[in-house]
Amino acid sequence: MIDLRYPVGKFTWPTEVTAAQRAAHIETIAALPHQLRTAVAPIPAEHLDVPYREGGWTIRQMVHHIPDSHLNSYLRFKLALTEDNPTIKPYDEAAFARLGDSSAPLEPSLALLDGLHHRWVLMLQGMTGADWERSFQHPEIGPVKLKSNLALYDWHSRHHLAQIEATAKRLRGVITLV
Repeated sequence: MIDLRYPVGKFTWPTEVTAAQRAAHIETIAALPHQLRTAVAPIPAEHLDVPYREGGWTIRQMVHHIPDSHLNSYLRFKLALTEDNPTIKPYDEAAFARLGDSSAPLEPSLALLDGLHHRWVLMLQGMTGADWERSFQHPEIGPVKLKSNLALYDWHSRHHLAQIEATAKRLRGVITLV
């Protein structure tokens, strides 16, 4: 049985993130643009507006959401690397998903993700051990270390990719989700 809302499980903040785990998280982020393109390529255009679950976002909204969210994270990394524990601005993901560009073709968001992840991975690979201990202040969560935020975005990448892949399989009749 696949949990539609959390197909890779719920995220839990790690207590520690090793160098090996960081490398694996960076690989997940590096691989996501290709994996996402591969996942959405066979989905017919008329199925892009099917929600992954009742009341959930559509495939199209998720594809647009991913670069929105990852761009925010990329900028949070840059702020934390250049300022001392900066306070970041949260945003309303659901409101973003309702804006007019959420009904656009997928290619602009896929292209944005390609370039964004290329730059993000270059930055991540150049970070030092001390850099991973730097943090930003999230008004709703508190201080977030960059090593923990990296783990979050590894999960976020796998989370939405799994939702899209499960929806595509359901639409093809390969699996039945409850």
